[in-house]
Parts: sequence; C-alpha cells; structure tokens
Amino acid sequence: MAKHIGIVACSAEGAALCYRTLCTEAPALMGEHMHPEVSMHTHPLAEYMVHIRSGNWSEVGKLMLSSARKLAGIGAEFAICPDNTIHEAFDQVVKDSPIPWLHIAEIVGQQARFQNFSCLAITGTKCLMTGPVYPNALNSFDVQCKIPDEDDRERIDTIIFTELVNGVFAEESRLYFNGVIQKMKDRGCDAVVLGCTEIPLLVDRKDCPLPVLDSTRLLARTALKVSLGQDHNLNQSLFL
Repeated sequence: MAKHIGIVACSAEGAALCYRTLCTEAPALMGEHMHPEVSMHTHPLAEYMVHIRSGNWSEVGKLMLSSARKLAGIGAEFAICPDNTIHEAFDQVVKDSPIPWLHIAEIVGQQARFQNFSCLAITGTKCLMTGPVYPNALNSFDVQCKIPDEDDRERIDTIIFTELVNGVFAEESRLYFNGVIQKMKDRGCDAVVLGCTEIPLLVDRKDCPLPVLDSTRLLARTALKVSLGQDHNLNQSLFL
C-alpha cells in the first residue's frame, strides 16, 4: 500500500507542477492510471508574503504547520513542500508536525552529489538566494553554492513574483535567466538549481547553459519513491 502524500503548497504554479509530476510519473512504477493517494492544502500566497517580506519566519512556520495538521487529519502520512523559500522555517515546523517531512534542498543536494557536481548556482527568490536554506543543506553533501549578483537577484525576484507565480512565462524572461546562468557558469558553477518551483516552467534544460537540478520534479520523484517504500538509498536525514 503506497503511503498517502501530503503537499503543503504555497504558490499555485509550483505546487501544480509537483502534483502533476507525481501523478504522471507514478504509472511507470505502479501501473496504468495509478498513483499514490495525494492531498494538497495551501493558505493563500498573500498570507505567506506578508510574513516573508517582514522576515517573520515563525509566522511562516505556523502556516506550514497548519497545512500539515489538516493534511494529517485526512490521512496524509508524510509531507512535502514544493516551495524552496519557506523552507527557511522548516526546522521549527518539523518539531511540532504530526507527520514527517522531506526537505527539498536536501533532496537537491543528494542529487548533486550523485551527479558529482561541486558548485551549484542558486536561482530563486531574493530570500532564498541570500538565505540559509541551500548553504545549510548543501554543506552536508560537501557541495558549494554561489548566487547571482544583486542586480540579477532583483530582476529574478521581480520575474518570479510578477510573472511566474501568475502563470506568465515570457521568452524575454527565459533568455534573461539563461544569461544569468551563463554568468554563473563563467564563475565556476557546474550546475544550476531551479530553486523557485515555478522556474522549471520557464527554463528549458535543452538550451540552458548549465545542467539543471529541477527542485520541483526532484521533490516529487523522491516523494513517489518514499511513498512506494523505494527509499532505501535515501539519506536518513531526508525523512524527518
């Protein structure tokens, strides 16, 4: 019996991609039209943004925990969150969560180590790029990371919050991302983390200057393996 997956969502487009990935890739492992039971809960993005913009991670954590409790109440057996930024509140959430969680950045770190990447370019919101989520997670895998310069961080953040979370994927923005990723390659990065869960809907790995670590799909695929009990090769710290 596959474990019931709970998705603690934050922004719609990234959460939808995570859900679709779970449901469309599961049949290859489970049979035609099959996937684990999946439930999702999300507070409005606007409620999260009030606290993210003020740096009040305690309140962000309360929203995440509220979703986890509701998901546990309808039978979810573990939780995933397809939003990198709010993982800054992760440690406080798991202490009081009624169900265990997977950590998106640790999953990315494990994949980076598996593929022998040594220095990752981090793209995402300003809070994510300048925050501790990826440096802390990657440290345990002996993987370094770098972030774009301030002007590029500002532009990326604007694209995320004015376009991507609203389902707008402009060619101009895609080319801009490729330009930033090329700069990061020139600075010595050997792969790029698409660390806002909507970025994989914009960046095309086929013409991206660096190999891509798609945090959204990596999270979904790992959750699927955990659900099916195929997690024997996972680092134990991923399943908290």
